[in-house]
Parts: sequence; C-alpha cells; structure tokens
Amino acid sequence: MARAVLTHCNTGRLATAGDGTALAVLFAAARAGRRFTVLAGETRPLLQGARLTALELHAAGIPVQVLPDSAAAGLIARGEVDLALVGADRVARNGDVANRSARTGSRSRARSTACRSSSLRRCPRSTSRCPTAATSRSKSAAAEEVLQWAGMAIAPAGVGARNPAFDVTPGRLITAFVTDQGCSTPRSKPRSSRPPPAGR
Repeated sequence: MARAVLTHCNTGRLATAGDGTALAVLFAAARAGRRFTVLAGETRPLLQGARLTALELHAAGIPVQVLPDSAAAGLIARGEVDLALVGADRVARNGDVANRSARTGSRSRARSTACRSSSLRRCPRSTSRCPTAATSRSKSAAAEEVLQWAGMAIAPAGVGARNPAFDVTPGRLITAFVTDQGCSTPRSKPRSSRPPPAGR
C-alpha cells in the first residue's frame, strides 16, 4: 500500500530552484521507485499548496490530492497520514522552527498525535542561525492576504484581520531535519550563545 505524505505550502522548483527544498525529497523518492501519494495542504491564505505544490507534483507524475487545511488534523487522527513533510524558513539552534505566514499551520500538523513521530523539515543548512525562534512570534503579515483574493474583497468592509507572519514549531515535535548536507535531529537543549572565555 502506498504511503500518504502530507505537505504544507510550496517548497518546490517554483519557490526555490532545482528540485526545491522539501519537495526535493519527494521527487528523489519517486525517481527511486518509491510508491506514495501526496496530500497537498491548500495552505491559506495564499493557497500555495493548491496552486503550486499540486501543479509541480502532478507534472512530475506523482499522485497528489489537494487537502483543505481544516481537514488535515482529522485525517492524521484517523491514521491516514504516514508522514508530514514541510519546509523551514528559520531553524533555531535549539531545534525550534519558525515558518512565515505562507506556512503558518505547520505547528498544528506537528502537534497532531499521529505525526509527532514523523514530522520532517527540509531546509538548506544555512537556515540554522538564531539561538531560538521565539522572536518571530510577534510579527504580522499583510491583512489584505486574508481580506482579499485576486484583488476582490471577501470580507465585509471595515472588518480587520489577524494574519500572523510566523508560527513556531518546537523542536521536540520534529523527528528530523533533511538538509543539503544530510539528516540531523533537533537538539533537546539549546546550544549556549555566549562567547567562550578569553584565552580558549
């Protein structure tokens, strides 16, 4: 039976280069003859999963279905998702991951019981820079991303929007990071950011 892989946002050729980042894992698996299907989360508010990820996978001959974001947790709970594979915008040295607004919702996938032992992040090694990802939590993206679609208003005039720019997934909910230099596991404790004593 083919395994089911859940994706969120777009991490393929259209977003980066070559085979992309997280989607590169799926392209490589398909070329190696692995059998699997992909549930491409639609990824609101900009629908990168529905518009881009589904397009790239379909063009590559990989079976793909677009999944409403609100349906992901239910499928995971029923055991219909074997693996959650998402990109990472910022990987902190303590293993936490911050994803920008386009991928807000990654944390909810990782927290779903069936995916706690199977969430993978694919990212270039260079994304691991900051001590923690907590500083990203207060940033916001444009309200128009939520209130409009293709230039047309989809909410009543005068209504505001809350559109967090990042969500943070704790490293303890992530199984592994797949990088261009191989796989690694999140650290359970942050590495000290203090400089070494003088003379060492």
